[in-house]
Amino acid sequence: MRTRRVVIQAGLAALAAPSVLRAQTISGSITLMAYAGIFQDNYTRTVVEPFQRAFPNVKVNYAPGGTSAQMVGNIRAQKADPQVDVAIMDVTTSTIGNVEGLFDKITAAEAPSLDELYADARQVGGDFGPAVTFDHLVLVYDTQAVKPPIARLADLWRPDLKGAIALAAPPNIQGLALTAMVAKMEGGDYKQSIDPAIKKLRELAPSVQTFEPNPDGYSLIVNGVVKVATGWNARAQLFSDETKGKIGVLLPPEGSVFQINTINLTAGSKNRAAAVAFINYALSQAAQKAFTERMFYAPTNGKAAIDPAAIARTAAGAESRNRMIPLNWNDIIKVRDQWNNRWRREVIAAGR
Repeated sequence: MRTRRVVIQAGLAALAAPSVLRAQTISGSITLMAYAGIFQDNYTRTVVEPFQRAFPNVKVNYAPGGTSAQMVGNIRAQKADPQVDVAIMDVTTSTIGNVEGLFDKITAAEAPSLDELYADARQVGGDFGPAVTFDHLVLVYDTQAVKPPIARLADLWRPDLKGAIALAAPPNIQGLALTAMVAKMEGGDYKQSIDPAIKKLRELAPSVQTFEPNPDGYSLIVNGVVKVATGWNARAQLFSDETKGKIGVLLPPEGSVFQINTINLTAGSKNRAAAVAFINYALSQAAQKAFTERMFYAPTNGKAAIDPAAIARTAAGAESRNRMIPLNWNDIIKVRDQWNNRWRREVIAAGR
């Protein structure tokens, strides 16, 4: 028995040796550019710090990048001399970076975690950076001031909410998502025409206090500036906990849409090996589980064993998935400028 046990232990050690060796031989520093604020705080705690413990010779410098558009702008400006190695941003923006040659392709041979992703998570970036988080658009509201509480998307048009609404208009991706949601609410299909959605949103415009929530809709509600706003589920869930339920979160029964963040390898990274190792870890079961359970972004790794209570509050929950409107963000990219112009001319102008 002792001999058999020694043989088994030796075999396990041999299997583990390559990964241990890789962790020991990969060294240097990389710069991760991603969202600031509570995203940075929680991503550092659940992903960056555990990665550095697994790869003790690699230092990760977190560079808060502002919006996705600001991030891709920074990377574009550094194209001749990249200072960023890995970037997390919205898929509508990372796709622009892919086309411009700002990001590199990644293979499963380099990053085995790619083979564990949901099919749509891998496909969204093609051969480039895959989805690292899923989320969905929600309505957030002041549970103490909105009586009765909002129960559907159509409640935004309630007379008692006039002047107390904050919407993030296009080119903000929230506005693009809301357009598709209102189109469906009105019985249409955004792929055919957004005329019904624009008409309905124009009717809502006089009730909107701001189309550019600053710093965000959640904070405006907490500070009593507005009563209802659009927001992303993950952040909304966290704010709901932190405010002890003052912020309510509604997934509209009329439907919502997925928002996707991708993780991208910068073309010309000065430490590609460490950058790919970080991407592989960020997509791993352990990292996906930790971040989902902390901040309620839905996982993109299909093998991650996540607490059911956490999953139920994400876009991966059964109720959420059943309400998702099929939306191809690559199609939205093609009409984004058109939608943005219609919002400016027909919706925002009607609220002035």
